[in-house]
Amino acid sequence: MSRAGAGPSIPTSRTSPEGGSRGNHGFTRALNEPRAALVEASFDGTPWQVNRQAVTVVREEWRVVDRWWTEEPVSRRYFDLVLESGENVVVFRDEERGGWFSQRGA
Repeated sequence: MSRAGAGPSIPTSRTSPEGGSRGNHGFTRALNEPRAALVEASFDGTPWQVNRQAVTVVREEWRVVDRWWTEEPVSRRYFDLVLESGENVVVFRDEERGGWFSQRGA
C-alpha cells in the first residue's frame, strides 16, 4: 500500500536475531521517500549548499505543478545537483507547504 502522493512502497519484514524471517507484519516504507534537507539558496532560489556541503554542479532544474484542481495541489521546484563529496542529490522546494527536501539521485 502507499499513501497518496508518497510514491511506490514495498513491504518490509523483520528478521529474528537467529537470521530467520518473522514474516511480513504489514509494515511498509516508501521507495525514495523525500527527507527534510538543510538548503542554503541564492537570491534566485538556486541551492549553493545542501546539508552543509557545497554544491559544485547544478545538473538540471525543473518545476512540477500538478493537482491544482484538488485540495492538495503540488508545486515544486527541483534541482539535480552534485555536491563537493561527489554525491548526486535531488532537492526540491515545496512551494505549497514551504521547506526543502532531498532525494537520492541516479
